[in-house]
Amino acid sequence: MSTTTPAVVTESAYLTLHYRLATQDGADLITTFAGNPATLMMGSGQLAPFLETCLLGLPEGTHQTFQLAPAQAFGERNPELVRDVSRATLDENSAPGADYQVGDLVDFAAPGGGRFAGVLRQFGEDAVTFDFNHPLAGQSLQFEVRLISVL
Repeated sequence: MSTTTPAVVTESAYLTLHYRLATQDGADLITTFAGNPATLMMGSGQLAPFLETCLLGLPEGTHQTFQLAPAQAFGERNPELVRDVSRATLDENSAPGADYQVGDLVDFAAPGGGRFAGVLRQFGEDAVTFDFNHPLAGQSLQFEVRLISVL
């Protein structure tokens, strides 16, 4: 009879797992349950940090669902991140001939060479309104995980 304790998830563990991220009403955002499991290394950026936090300390073989409030997931919506941008700025950051529609995700150059993106919410004559919140900000989510192996 074996009394071996199952391996547990640490900050640097390698995992094989099935996982599912879904809206509060159960609509899948991403899932591996219908196909091959994922293999990943904790702390490498393959999962969002808030999802890794849920996994820490779980033993191999665990099948669990976490209910995540907006503050535990992609954060609350921040009204200050809904901003007007001049049409000139949009044109400077657009590919020639770009035909944006309300709801499109538009990528912008950031100071220092980075990039950021916003969802186009409204066209005005001289300006357009973008929402720079994460698209899932303000939403409660479900995170389901089945840990197959932990190394």
